[in-house]
Parts: sequence; structure tokens; C-alpha cells
Amino acid sequence: MNDNRVAFIGAGNMARCVIAAMLKAGYPKENIMAANRSQPKLTELAADFGIQTSLSNATAANWADVIVFAVKPQMMQDVCAQLLAEAPECVEKLLVTLAAGLPVSRYEEWLGQIRLVRAMPNTPSLVGLGVTGLYPSRCSNYEKAFVDHLFSGTGMNVWLEAEQQINHVIAVTGSAPAYFFYFMQAMQQKAEQLGFSAADAKAMVAQTALGAATMALQSPQSFAELRAQVTSKGGTTHEAVSSFHAAGLEEMVATAMQAAIDRAEEMAKHI
Repeated sequence: MNDNRVAFIGAGNMARCVIAAMLKAGYPKENIMAANRSQPKLTELAADFGIQTSLSNATAANWADVIVFAVKPQMMQDVCAQLLAEAPECVEKLLVTLAAGLPVSRYEEWLGQIRLVRAMPNTPSLVGLGVTGLYPSRCSNYEKAFVDHLFSGTGMNVWLEAEQQINHVIAVTGSAPAYFFYFMQAMQQKAEQLGFSAADAKAMVAQTALGAATMALQSPQSFAELRAQVTSKGGTTHEAVSSFHAAGLEEMVATAMQAAIDRAEEMAKHI
């Protein structure tokens, strides 16, 4: 499977995450190309990873066996129109899109009947600890297996049965690193107020988050059961957790996740 040449249209953060994960998993750098309309990001990718680069989307698309769209959703129609005009054979290749909010039907409006996988990775993919939601349209078993291989270095892959679930993945994993960073930021701020240095406060919070996540992954117990184990009635943890409950933490999280889903659905209507 490593013989397939993969072109990334776009050279932003998510393209960088996936490329880094591919190389870490052993994908040959000579079979990866990134295209972008400006040079600086391409220069960085070439320097950091040794991959091929091009200022021409059409050149990259014609070279590739698999094309990965890694541009912002609002740019996608123009990119598709350009490729259809300058590299019409792209519609015969396997296409993968990292863009949020754009359903398969929108790509079909722009490119016709295509073989497409919608992929929604998250930023921890950069360190091999991400989650990627995948939804295929008209793809063969081999193509699905290749896409699974493509994202294998990013962490965990979840294949979805319904396209609507892509928006749910955005709320559960795609946007979620920001939720945790926000919570960790608040903890660091309080730790600094308590007299810890910024460096110590960040390290303590991050290490605790890593330990808790590792415990959760390795344990068959539910989150609720794990929480109960460290929450003695009348103790310090009980007081902290009770404060979260009184402030409506669960409802706040649910509302935030639904807001992410609603925004993804809104984007699909307006782009």
C-alpha cells in the first residue's frame, strides 16, 4: 500500500499532522507531495519532512494516485473547479477530504460521481494519539483499507455508518482537544495563583491529564466508576466535584458539543 502516491492539496496544520503521522508509521517520503498557493508552508514541510512540494494543485493532482483535500471549507469549491479544469483525471482517483461541514453531495455537485472518503482527524494525530472519523462513499474494500492505513499513524480510526456522524465526531473528538486545553488552562491559572511557577503548573496539570487518560484507556471501568474511586464522601475531591455539578458542568459540556454540531450543519448549508 505504500506504493500509492499521495498528494495533499493544502499545507496547513492538519495536512502537517497527517503527513507527520504517515512518515512516523513508515510511509515513504518520496510518495508524498504537498501543494499550496504560497511557498513558505511548502518550504517548511520540505525542510521538516523531505517530501515533494508544488505551487500547482494540478501538478500534484496529476502526479498522485490519491488526493487529500486539506484546504478550508470555504475554499473547496474553487479548488475543485480548478482541478476539474486543469487536472480532469482527478475525478477518477480516490479522493479524501479533511474539510468539516461539507457533505459528499456537495463534492458531487462540483466533481460528479467520485470515490470519496470524508476524514475528520484531530490535532493529537500529530503525536500519534489522535482519533479520526472516516466515512466512505463509493469506495472499494481496498480503498477503505488504504485510507485506514493512511491514517494508522495518527492513532485510532473510527469508520462511520452514516455521514451525519461526521458532525458528531467533530463534537466528540475533532473540537475536543480545545475543550481539554481550556480546562487545563483554567487549572494552570489557579495553580499559579497558589504560588506555583508557570512551568511547574503546566507540567503538573498536563501530567495529571495524561495519567488520568491513560488510566481510563487501560481500565474496563466507566468514567463514572473511575471518578468514584477517587471521590471519598466528605473529602476534598468530593467537594471539588460537587462544585462542578452545582455549576452545571454536564449541561455546559453537552451544550458546547451541540453547538459544534450545529455549526458544522450550518457550514454545510452556507458554503
